[in-house]
Amino acid sequence: MKQWLHCASVASAALACAIAQPAFAQSSTPPAGDTAGTPAATPNSEIIVTGSRIRHNAFDQPSPVTFVDKADIDRTGLSAIADVLQRLPSAGGGLNTKNNSSGNLGNPQDGGGVGAGAAEIDLRYLGSKRTLVMVDSMRFVNASSASGVPGSVDLNSIPQAAIERVEVLQDGASSIYGSDAIAGVVNIITKTKQDGLEVSLQHGLYKEGDGFTRNYDASYGFHLDGAGTDVVFGGSYTQQKPVFRADRAFALFSHPFITSCDSSCSSATPLGRFIIGDDFDGTLNGVVQGRPAYDPADPYGPTSDFHAFSNADRYNTAPLNYLLTPYKRYAAFATVTQPLGDHMKFSSKFFFNRRQSANQAAPLPLFVGPGAGNGNLLDNIDISGSNPYNPFGDLWAGNPNEPAANYGEVARRLVENGPRHYTQTVDTYYGTATLSGDFQLFGHQWNWDVNGVYGRTSAHQTFTGNVNALHVQQALGPIANCTDPCVPLDLFGGEGTITQAMLNWIAFTEHDKSMQKIWDGTVNVTGGLFDLPAGTVSVALGYEHRHLAGSFTPDPIIQAGHGADIPAQATAGSYNVNEVYGELSVPLLKDKPFFEALNASFAARYSDYSTSGSKVTLKGGGDWKPVKDVMLRGTYAQGFRAPAIGELFGSLSRFDAPVTDPCNGLNAPGFNATVRQNCINAGVPSTGNFNQTGSQLGVLTGGNTALKPETSRSWVGGGVYSASWAQNWARVLTLEASYFNIRIKDAIGAVDPQTILDRCANTGDAVSCNAIRRNPSGSLQGQVTQIVGTLENISSIKTDGLDLNLTYRSPTFAAGSFGLSWQNTFTLKYDEMSPTADGTSTVKRAGTESGTQAYPKYKSVATIDWSLDGFSVSITGRYINKVHESGGDFAGHELGARLYGDVQFLWDTKVSGRDFTFAVGVNNIAGTAPPACYSCSLANYDPAVYDLPSQFFYARVGVKM
Repeated sequence: MKQWLHCASVASAALACAIAQPAFAQSSTPPAGDTAGTPAATPNSEIIVTGSRIRHNAFDQPSPVTFVDKADIDRTGLSAIADVLQRLPSAGGGLNTKNNSSGNLGNPQDGGGVGAGAAEIDLRYLGSKRTLVMVDSMRFVNASSASGVPGSVDLNSIPQAAIERVEVLQDGASSIYGSDAIAGVVNIITKTKQDGLEVSLQHGLYKEGDGFTRNYDASYGFHLDGAGTDVVFGGSYTQQKPVFRADRAFALFSHPFITSCDSSCSSATPLGRFIIGDDFDGTLNGVVQGRPAYDPADPYGPTSDFHAFSNADRYNTAPLNYLLTPYKRYAAFATVTQPLGDHMKFSSKFFFNRRQSANQAAPLPLFVGPGAGNGNLLDNIDISGSNPYNPFGDLWAGNPNEPAANYGEVARRLVENGPRHYTQTVDTYYGTATLSGDFQLFGHQWNWDVNGVYGRTSAHQTFTGNVNALHVQQALGPIANCTDPCVPLDLFGGEGTITQAMLNWIAFTEHDKSMQKIWDGTVNVTGGLFDLPAGTVSVALGYEHRHLAGSFTPDPIIQAGHGADIPAQATAGSYNVNEVYGELSVPLLKDKPFFEALNASFAARYSDYSTSGSKVTLKGGGDWKPVKDVMLRGTYAQGFRAPAIGELFGSLSRFDAPVTDPCNGLNAPGFNATVRQNCINAGVPSTGNFNQTGSQLGVLTGGNTALKPETSRSWVGGGVYSASWAQNWARVLTLEASYFNIRIKDAIGAVDPQTILDRCANTGDAVSCNAIRRNPSGSLQGQVTQIVGTLENISSIKTDGLDLNLTYRSPTFAAGSFGLSWQNTFTLKYDEMSPTADGTSTVKRAGTESGTQAYPKYKSVATIDWSLDGFSVSITGRYINKVHESGGDFAGHELGARLYGDVQFLWDTKVSGRDFTFAVGVNNIAGTAPPACYSCSLANYDPAVYDLPSQFFYARVGVKM
């Protein structure tokens, strides 16, 4: 990975990049020919580069665009384009295959689902939904993972063998491309021309021998001289095997640096936890066959099979979880380009991608009783004294027309049922058809294109390890009602006493599915209007119509509320949008003193959504070259993001949030009197030492059809210095600086559950108190069982920072060619404003870790390379500055800076007249471990930002013939 972000501006740096073609150079310059069939990039040619619909001179494109080509991708040794892009210093990370959230956190608040097996790109830490992903400047279908309706593209659904390069626009572009382009645009450019066969095979694995990957890519292209037809087709097979938490010491327990369970481990143990009456909180001394001995007068005495529950009894859920999730991807693609005379052509492409992925969590923790907080039937189960294994007698959940609740919960880890295993099969179909051409008007060439896009992705998930609450109720109820095939259930005898016959009755295999599709039609025309002394005034105009639809259908047992894992309801929705846009480019001055060039640009887009109304977005910018080697540029852009299908139509679903009940200790001396009374009014008992029993609380949230679009405004300004005077010792020497400032209003999110609790306790706010469900009686009286909320336009975000990039490429000396590429992103500010219990608060994220995302103030990637006679070596350093945890009991804990080193050796040669490439490399050559994180919800570190510990070795061979 030699020049990661070199040519981040393709303006004055473009010429320098064009001549920077050392032995293993990558195509980071304006393309030799884009998918619209533009000609090869020469100093006088005009092409389309991401960020504008107007064709510009390839060497005067002012947008801050980063190019990552096939050679850059190969140089990383990574098996997914998302992993490559997530290494960009401007990327905040995003979902990837190091995320193993299924069964651990519940469904996310936005209705998008857990995204198991998917991979996304997030620019500027603004979230993947605010980064628009396109393929050949056309929209791609959103992801599907059988757990919700996401609002982002799964990059793992795009065949990697089809990718020629990626253009990353780090500027607001809603006026050019529409919704979602707030943080920027990722435009994946695919192959349209190829001569012959190209094959690549790569294997890799970690030092421990796990996480084995294989990548096989093949493509074949040909040109028919008589017809002018170009055809390229090919396919990919990619496999990644898992890494388990049990195989890495830092992830072996639920908190870093511990060697045995503390309060962070689960209270649902294989021996069971039993909260009975007002003061019994016990667990078994050991395995008991049949009914355990229990003496109400001395429950922990020598004749009892129980002892008082403590942290030593808790269950370590970590070892069976994945650190790296497994998957297989099968992909095929085909593109055809056919001229239709001298001024028209037809082109089409087709993708198919199948992803088979998996997530895994510890065996199901079965919580039964009024204090369980499941939000379904399990909270209301009475356990009969006639159950042959129940030593406590009749246990009442406090249902209507029954005795008052006399137990809080019974918690049992169902280790006999095996781990909770989720497997996804996701099929993606995507096709486009384009008719394009050119004509003369106003004395200038005009280009037009008409495009049709259809994409569909469908996912099926199979989940083993769940149980049917209705069958659990019957198996725990009166023995007279449990007749064949029902088998009485033993929750009281400890590990191993749940038999296969019992599991056959209560367990079931869950089947969920989801779907998303897109129909998109666009018409674009661009050309010159008239000439000014400095050049031609050019315009682009267009119309776009989109239809998006999505659905999520959980298993019927889940929809009925009878599952023991995360509850969910079906979701379905669709919307249409019609848009028109216009873009204008005006050359103001050229070849004048202090005005080598001065250009202005303007753009506007009108969008009309069937769900959220209409919106106009504007953009204006300019670039100025006072002298040949310096270009200054700046843009102002309005942006917006329309609510996604999951955000609009998502049904109520649960996720588990680490929050603290402000009513804890309400009877302690000095406790605030107002808060105490509000807590008592909300159902907290006025006597005793009340404290929250769990570290996480269940939160139910869902979509809201009244949501408004998010809006933004952004400023981007900077310049590029290209040192032409240094050409005797530097074929390329460029320095680029770009300042960005982005403000987002009406950001969509759910009210923080901690805020809901605090508002109710501090002010007695009726809306907040009504959103909280507390246990009404029994030993768990007052405990929060649920917090309910919906998505709203509740917050705003402000961020600004600086990108600073240096590129150097030497001439070819006798000792070879040398290069340096150094890219840096400084996040100066990242502030989130959201409602609190007493108004609005601002959370300053820069330099912190939120538990799901690190916001380092500084990230850097530097690559040094050397090449001679077909042999190349590249060394890459990736630096992430320190951050501090921002919440919970460990607020302020430092996650130290990390420096990762990668190295690759490559040899290009000819064998029997065929071009061969051999490469070997090591990523994270020092085996650097990620910094330990207490607030991170998974695996004791942040998988969106940091590498797994241990070296990753890979070898690749490629051939062209």
